[in-house]
Amino acid sequence: MLFFKDLFYLFYPKLCAICEENLTQNETTICTLCRHDLPLTNFINYKNNKVTQTFYGRVLVEKAFALLFFRKEGVTQKLIHDLKYKGNEDVGVFFGNWLGEILNKNQEFKNIDYIIPVPLHPEKLKERGYNQVTKFGERLSFYLNKPLIEGKLKRVSLTRTQTFKARFERFTNNDTKFLLDDSSYFDNKNVLIIDDVITTGATLEACANEFLKSKNCNISILTIAYTE
Repeated sequence: MLFFKDLFYLFYPKLCAICEENLTQNETTICTLCRHDLPLTNFINYKNNKVTQTFYGRVLVEKAFALLFFRKEGVTQKLIHDLKYKGNEDVGVFFGNWLGEILNKNQEFKNIDYIIPVPLHPEKLKERGYNQVTKFGERLSFYLNKPLIEGKLKRVSLTRTQTFKARFERFTNNDTKFLLDDSSYFDNKNVLIIDDVITTGATLEACANEFLKSKNCNISILTIAYTE
C-alpha cells in the first residue's frame, strides 16, 4: 500500500500553495518552511486587540481574533485569492485545522453556541460554486464541537469585491445588506461569525447588527486574516 502511495505522489505530487514546491507526505497545503514564514498576528488578548478595536463605537463584539496579517502583494493575499477565486478550498481546511487546534487548547470560544459563516449573495454563490469560508467553518465546527449554521443569515445585496476597492471607499460603503431569518432562533445565544479576511469591518458589522436583533445575543468574530 505504501508503495502505491509513493508512486501516486511521484506522478501526481501535491504542491505548496505558496512556494509551489512538492509537499512531503506529512505536509498538507503549505510546506513547513512557508508555514514558519507566515505573518502571524500573535494577538494574545482576544478581548482587546486590533480586530476588536476595529468595532469600537460601531457594534458590540465580545471577542475577536485573526490568525494572519493581510498585506498587499504578500503571501496571505495569495492564499486568500487562491481560496476565493481559484477553488483551492484546501486553504480553508488548512487554516480551519490550525485555528481549531489553537482554540481547542485555549478554550477562548468554549461558550459559543453557533458558528456562522458570512454568506455570499445567491448570484455570487452560483458563479463561484462555493462559499470560501464553508470548509474553514466545518473544521472549526469539528474542533470546537459546535454546529456550523448556514442559511439563516442571508446576503440580500450584491456588491463589488471588497478586496480591490480603495480603503476609503470600502469604509464608506453601506450597500452590503444582510437579513436574518427567524431572529428568535438566536435569542440568548453566543454566536461566532467567521470570514476569510477583515478589512474595515463593514461587512462583519452589518452581519453583527442583524444578530443583535435577537434578544440577548452575544457576538464574537473570527477570521483567517486581518488587514493592517
